[in-house]
Amino acid sequence: MEGLVSYGINPVRVIATTKQVSRFLCDSQPNLKMGVLGFQIGMLNNKKKFSPLIMSAAVGNSSQLGHFENTLPSKEILELWKNGDAVCFDVDSTVCLDEGIDELAEFCGAGKAVAEWTARAMGGSVPFEEALAARLSLFNPSLSQLQNFLQQRPPRLSPGIEELIQKLKANHKHVYLISGGFRQMINPVASILGIPQENIFANQLLFGSSGQFLGFDENEHTSRSGGKATAVQQIKKDHGYKALTMIGDGATDFEARRPGGADLFICYAGVQLREAVAAKADWLVFNFQDLINSLG
Repeated sequence: MEGLVSYGINPVRVIATTKQVSRFLCDSQPNLKMGVLGFQIGMLNNKKKFSPLIMSAAVGNSSQLGHFENTLPSKEILELWKNGDAVCFDVDSTVCLDEGIDELAEFCGAGKAVAEWTARAMGGSVPFEEALAARLSLFNPSLSQLQNFLQQRPPRLSPGIEELIQKLKANHKHVYLISGGFRQMINPVASILGIPQENIFANQLLFGSSGQFLGFDENEHTSRSGGKATAVQQIKKDHGYKALTMIGDGATDFEARRPGGADLFICYAGVQLREAVAAKADWLVFNFQDLINSLG
């Protein structure tokens, strides 16, 4: 069997500029309107024309946030958030503005077809492992394509995420990245944020000795449905955390809110608002500044 190799690259820091609106300010702005998919990043994400990315909320005649009852946290939720000792973050559309596999597929010429699969997977309508295999089969990225992608498309962090993670660390909380994306693309993000490699749970692209695409490591927790929940349960068991928070935007993130897993699920909808997921969250936020402020 041909040897399997992975690839890493030194990160390049990118700062995105946004015009996000804090949810704690929305009560005084009853006409704030969010589309069904919230901030439509994809509509603006033409890197040849927009640099840096500007996001804004549209103002309409009626609020689309009114049917969510979890945008203002209860006292109990705030206590769990403030007093917990570990926080796990999803990466795509949470820590970062983009869905990594969609970006890589677009770079390789199969963006639209793969993005459609991603939407289905994040909405929870298909098993994650099925969606992952199907998406990769649409473009079969080579090692050289991945290398070029990492050099030409450095990570774009969500506004406020660096400050939030710094604040969490200052409050002696342990931070993890748990992603259905790929380590080769997440390692630069972790480097920017100062998160150690052992605190990353993600998938791994596999390549042959000639750089040809072979697939992904199916032994990783996050390569299958329920994998994030399994990873969180393992983290909590191994370290004995008294309270752990999961922050993300998708159905696979909400799955981590299981017995023995996350004690709190915060849905971050500053990039994508997935209504079915948002409605189930313990706390729904549109701006990381709300989480920063609540830490005191």
